[in-house]
Amino acid sequence: MYERKIPLSLNCGLDLIGEVLYGKWKVRLLWFINEGHKRPSELQRKIPDASRRVLTMQLKELEEHELIAKKIYPVVPPKVEYSLTEFGKTLIPVIATLGQWGDEHEERLREVILKRNL
Repeated sequence: MYERKIPLSLNCGLDLIGEVLYGKWKVRLLWFINEGHKRPSELQRKIPDASRRVLTMQLKELEEHELIAKKIYPVVPPKVEYSLTEFGKTLIPVIATLGQWGDEHEERLREVILKRNL
């Protein structure tokens, strides 16, 4: 079983949002689910760089944080769909604002990221 090496710190809103959204693909998963990509295979196609295992883990964490809901249909083979909860929908304007900021500063951000990784 996983044991945290760093104690959990939930002293302010930034700590809380970091705990809930920490993970490379979580913001993208929320965005794509909001755009109508609900099945795991659709999400995998939208994020091909992510492994299926990591996406599954991050979807599970988003579900545990009550941002998404998972529906399993009783068919063979099993069909699974994800949707945003009402709570999860409250994050979409925040994600949209962050995306807009990234678009507005795309050139500068790309430059500093590439400079750092050379």
